[in-house]
Amino acid sequence: MRLLLDTHILLWCLEGGENLPEQARQVILSADEVYASAANIWEIIIKTSTGKLKIQISPQDMVQAIADSGFEMMNIKPEHALKLTDLENFHRDPFDRILIAQSLVEPLHLVTCDSMVAKYGGNIIRV
Repeated sequence: MRLLLDTHILLWCLEGGENLPEQARQVILSADEVYASAANIWEIIIKTSTGKLKIQISPQDMVQAIADSGFEMMNIKPEHALKLTDLENFHRDPFDRILIAQSLVEPLHLVTCDSMVAKYGGNIIRV
């Protein structure tokens, strides 16, 4: 199984996993490939700069931590952006929407704890 992690799941993994739901831990450990997205980094930078998110690690260190974790990094491609035109408007968050689009295009299972993201269907794993 190939996975893409939403930003909360990624942060919980990188912070040592204390907040990571056990179901997410098991899915990640059993996966063949696990991806983080450039969209995760983008979201973290935006939300920390606006005060909506507090983290102990710098974005630069986070990129290295992702590499050290064994997760692959996925860039945002034009095909990912174009897929947004096909998405229903269940969720308006642009970061989640691009992650959903990436998961559909690649294809990957998107691991999330967000019930709104889960409305997008079969490739979403809600933990």
